[in-house]
Amino acid sequence: MAGKSKAAGTGDGLRRLVIVESASKIDKISTYLGPGYQVEASYGHIRDLPQPSQLPEDVKKGSFGKFAVDVENGFEPYYVVDDDKKKKVAELKRALKEADELILATDRDREGEAIAWHLVQALEPRVPYRRMVFGEITREAIQQASQELRDIDDRLVDAQETRRILDRIYGYELSPVLWRKIRPKLSAGRVQSVATRLCVERERERMAFRAAGYADVTGRFTPGGEESAFGARLVALDGRRVAAGRDFDDSGQLKPAAVRDGVAHLDVAAAESLARALDDAAFAVRSVEEKPYSRRPAAPFITSSLQQEASRKLRLNARQAMRVAQGLYERGYITYMRTDSIQLSAQALNAARSQARELYGPEYVPDSPRVYASKTKNAQEAHEAIRPAGEVFRTPAQVSGELRGDDFRLYDLIWKRTVASQMHDARGTTATVRLGATSADGRDAEFSASGTIITFRGFLAAYEEGRDETREADADATDRRLPPVQVGQPLTGGDLAADGHVTSPPPRYTEASLVKTLEEKEIGRPSTFASIISTIVDRGYVRYKGSALVPTWLAFAVTRLLEEHFPQLVDYDFTASMENDLDAISRGEAERVDWLTRFYFGADGPGDPGVDAPGGGGAPGGADGAAAPAREGIKGLADDLGKIDAREISTVPIGEGVVLRVGRYGPYLEGPDPETGELLKASVPEEIAPDEMTVERARELLTSQSDGDRVLGQDPATGRTVVARTGRYGPYVTELVEDDAPAPAAAEAAEGAPKKRAAKKTAKAKPRTSSLFKDMSVETVTLEQALQLLSLPRVVGTDPESGDEITAQNGRYGPYLKKGTDSRSLAGEDQLLTITLEEALAIYAQPKTRRGQVAKPPLKELGKDPESGEPMVVKDGRFGPYVTDGTTNATLRKDDDPETITPERGAELLAEKRAKGPAPKKKAAAKKTTAKKAAPRKTAAKKTAAKASAVTAD
Repeated sequence: MAGKSKAAGTGDGLRRLVIVESASKIDKISTYLGPGYQVEASYGHIRDLPQPSQLPEDVKKGSFGKFAVDVENGFEPYYVVDDDKKKKVAELKRALKEADELILATDRDREGEAIAWHLVQALEPRVPYRRMVFGEITREAIQQASQELRDIDDRLVDAQETRRILDRIYGYELSPVLWRKIRPKLSAGRVQSVATRLCVERERERMAFRAAGYADVTGRFTPGGEESAFGARLVALDGRRVAAGRDFDDSGQLKPAAVRDGVAHLDVAAAESLARALDDAAFAVRSVEEKPYSRRPAAPFITSSLQQEASRKLRLNARQAMRVAQGLYERGYITYMRTDSIQLSAQALNAARSQARELYGPEYVPDSPRVYASKTKNAQEAHEAIRPAGEVFRTPAQVSGELRGDDFRLYDLIWKRTVASQMHDARGTTATVRLGATSADGRDAEFSASGTIITFRGFLAAYEEGRDETREADADATDRRLPPVQVGQPLTGGDLAADGHVTSPPPRYTEASLVKTLEEKEIGRPSTFASIISTIVDRGYVRYKGSALVPTWLAFAVTRLLEEHFPQLVDYDFTASMENDLDAISRGEAERVDWLTRFYFGADGPGDPGVDAPGGGGAPGGADGAAAPAREGIKGLADDLGKIDAREISTVPIGEGVVLRVGRYGPYLEGPDPETGELLKASVPEEIAPDEMTVERARELLTSQSDGDRVLGQDPATGRTVVARTGRYGPYVTELVEDDAPAPAAAEAAEGAPKKRAAKKTAKAKPRTSSLFKDMSVETVTLEQALQLLSLPRVVGTDPESGDEITAQNGRYGPYLKKGTDSRSLAGEDQLLTITLEEALAIYAQPKTRRGQVAKPPLKELGKDPESGEPMVVKDGRFGPYVTDGTTNATLRKDDDPETITPERGAELLAEKRAKGPAPKKKAAAKKTTAKKAAPRKTAAKKTAAKASAVTAD
């Protein structure tokens, strides 16, 4: 392998191909590197493990057939180039033919290192290749990185590949259990299943929670004039501390410690009685305590803390926050955003301290830089915290003309946090005043008031960290000034009143608090938190209710199955120990094949019991003293499932004989009718959270739904019974059809069919069904209304000009008219039943304002596309907003905001769409794949032969 390349732009005559991950980096990096460098993008990963069904037929039958990983032979992976990346790989190969050197400038984390390795495997370069890494896209950083090229880090590649193989094996062994015992198409994952369990456990706590009521007394007290009055709260009665929320457990009872301390538990009536008895009492100050207050600034952002603060302050979910941060990094505004290091470089320390002095004054900056200690055992993702890029930070005001919307808000947050981290502590004093009196009935009542006065704001002048919701959140006493008082000083009491309280259940996880918990338990790694949360939402295991993450009943069933039958795989400590082991592999302290062998086959390895696994290394979990997995490994988890009772696993007792079951088509209730004992059933609406499913709510659903539908009468035309019921997606009407009733067309065909075909199974009649209008209810809908609903879609008439039939229909997006392929929205649901042909023709006579006939103005103009030179605009299309240059259309991603999308992001989406090429046509017959087996991933081989030659086979 050749030595280091010369500095950027030195004109040595060599042609260098630089490959980055994202097209949005190309322009800046090309400019910074200068002549002699051609910068191209890989658009992320180009190779991956295929689905086993996508393997070539001859490979399917072999050792790769189950996982696309040969577990019997060193866990060798079988990689293929992704279908949508084949064109890009061909383009890169053509570019490489013109180059004298290949520079792999993918991201600096494990994923980036793996992408670089895969590029070498796919491109098979015959020229020297080297690795270039940088933490920010600035001229200084890029030019310095071009002079400090290195080899691909085999340890990081091993760590990433081990994670990929581990996740494939874990998911492919465990997911079939869920398919067979709960529902098809479910998935289990090494981290997603543990994250789901956290949400389920919190919801179980809320379900078991029983509120406790308690009360105290508040009042206003004046040492002199009214302007010096302050509020205080009752804290003790006859020398006994008054019970507060923290004194109760989740069953609504006083905790044993509170009982031992003899706390006084007041109800509202007792508190009101005491307040009346204190009306004319003589209050006096009993004690005054003052102590200094100080508060340190938070450390600079790492990936997880950025996601938490973006959630708390900007209302961005983790995926949105990372997408915005990615764009800021690629455009040179911030440093690399996937990191768990809280350190700042000397350059960044100087920049932050200088700006703090300039903007807030020298008194706000300590004499020496602040240094923060990382709590993460293996801060491997990068070498510096997330901060503004450059030797001199651009202030939010300086970038306000370039950044908009979420881009600006996130940059502003990162800038403030970075600068504040190098400022002085906030300082002040906290005062606590105790005052009391004797009530008219002889009881001694003591009140307390506290206040914190900030005398020097320090870092608070720039930034204050957000906080998550807590169960016993005290009123914020910051900057609550108490008047100067002395012990024994008399006070005038007023506004004495009882204040009733109810204890609160544990708050549900938000994205911010879930990320914080995962980080504290060392489950997953910061760079994966966003994808973990996205996965459990997309899989239907949790849903959003405001900012809270609410687990679904499906998550309850999946979690229970894993807890009862595979407890170690969802154990928090075990999952954390696996992360530590994988980190040990990245540090070169453990060997991946040994680790995977023991994880999959168990402590004895493959073959006969008692035989050591290949390599003879320590068991998984051995690094850093972590616990090893079960000796039996996870091989064959789905082989014997007879002991798993699918019905029991999917059952949640509600109480009084009522249970909730998770069925193939959603959750439903079962319970006996209190009067007849008959078994009743009812669907569970999605909007009802698990902790809201009380016995009373369940009985209400069983009564209103069950099989005891509300019978409306018979349809005169068919003689079938029409009923109203409430289902999973809301109230609707339907008709009851006998099980053996054939569909009308099938019945007619059967009558005229030859006898030899009479045995053929006839189609069963399907009941007509229609949702109720929004102003209807199950309790009030009439038979006449139901028959009208069941008549939908209704034929309105025929267009005399075209001869097309016009129908009125109710769709996903509301009521509409349909004539051929031309649809027009209706103003309200009532029109479905009342609109006339003349009215419909009048609607069709108007220009179409949606979907095609009258072009809508673009949502946003983005300027010219750097590749095509044509103007880019954002439009609202049939399937949502998209960006187009007139030739190429690219749908905006879920987290792209049409109002705030940047020109760079628009160009990136168009470039990605062009790179993918047209959608592949369906093939008439399966063709044999020419994918190659991956080169053996043995460290020794890579460090010798693979480095000696730049030619590497797939």
